[in-house]
Amino acid sequence: MELFFNPFDNLVCILLGISFTVWFTLLLVFIIVPAIFGVSFGIRRLYMKTLLKVFEWATLRIERGAKEKNHLLYKPYSNAIIAKEPTSLEEEIKEIRRSGSNKDLDSATEFELSDIFYFARRGVESIMDDEVTKRFTAEELKSWNLLTRSNYNFHYISLRLTVLWGLGLLIRYGFLLPLRVTLAFTGVGLLVFLTSVVGLLPNGRMKNFLSEKVHLMCYRICVRALTAIITYHDSENKPKNGGICVANHTSPIDVIILASDGCYAMVGQIHGGLMGVIQRSMVKACPHIWFERSEVKDRHLVAKRLSDHVEDKSKLPILIFPEGTCINNTSVMMFKKGSFEIGATVYPVAIKYDPRFGDAFWNSSKFGMVNYLLRMMSSWAIVCSVWYLPPMSREEGEDAVQFANRVKAAIARQGGLVDLLCKPAAIGANGRSARSS
Repeated sequence: MELFFNPFDNLVCILLGISFTVWFTLLLVFIIVPAIFGVSFGIRRLYMKTLLKVFEWATLRIERGAKEKNHLLYKPYSNAIIAKEPTSLEEEIKEIRRSGSNKDLDSATEFELSDIFYFARRGVESIMDDEVTKRFTAEELKSWNLLTRSNYNFHYISLRLTVLWGLGLLIRYGFLLPLRVTLAFTGVGLLVFLTSVVGLLPNGRMKNFLSEKVHLMCYRICVRALTAIITYHDSENKPKNGGICVANHTSPIDVIILASDGCYAMVGQIHGGLMGVIQRSMVKACPHIWFERSEVKDRHLVAKRLSDHVEDKSKLPILIFPEGTCINNTSVMMFKKGSFEIGATVYPVAIKYDPRFGDAFWNSSKFGMVNYLLRMMSSWAIVCSVWYLPPMSREEGEDAVQFANRVKAAIARQGGLVDLLCKPAAIGANGRSARSS
């Protein structure tokens, strides 16, 4: 049967072809090729400075409008698990008596049995909403970044502000999100394909060289998929072969942030699905350390695998996040001692995210991985600073716990984070339990 196409259909096909050609040409010229050679045109820095100016104007406008309408702009105690109003003891007790009794409040006795509900509730709140639990919730910003998710008290202030918010929504979901998804699939696809090809080569310098270049290129493409703007400090302290790199943990993208500036041997549990495909392809080109689910609980086996790796000075440094769970980038929790018992040189790294452009914290009890990545890719950008601290070794007479605490304190001090001594083992706020090892 003969097919007929009218001129309109031909025009649509031509326009679509031109659009895809221009799209992929821009990706190749401005993103993929610079990622291969590790260069930047400064576009992301200019984008960040422009966003800051827009945020400043929007914040001033919304603050002025809220003041005119006598609205509360930000929630008090916004970093708490439990929302608490700043009311006095007398006011709350009067409210309890008012809701539970019809008697005249002015003639009420000094104490009623219902008053104990106030003290009981405050006691439970103090237990649930402590300094540790707060570290598993995202903090509401003190300035608005045109994301509804970062200011739940946003109301209509002015036509200009609403139009600006709508324009930002269109840019983020209509342009940035498709671009970032394309880059993410490109980076992951190239990582799987190229590491599988490099894995076919015999072991030697050439294989190690190509593996390093492939990993760096693919991770840099993935970094651009998040519009990540990263500032690295003190690069002379970057981890070296035969050592262990330890860093504070905020998000799964911490791995991409660090691996885009240097190659590491990853440590983790073997997964199925897409993650399993990526793991199997990566280990062909580079000696990563993957454990079966049954092996993860065997401390001695894990320690031996890590020790054997660091003893070979030709192998890449191991990347480990000793907290064992994601913290909201305001503090550092107690480090697990396992990686500090090996005796290898430890290279501390501090990572600090700028929440004004997007919240990098992963609350795994609230968001699944796909939902979390969607939020990351629909944010304005991921801006962070990375500090490479001088290498540290275990001192004479120092046990693994003391060594871990010393490294943790150095990371917290450099990153401007709170150094908490409590471990997150018993905290269920993020849906995970961290075991001491």
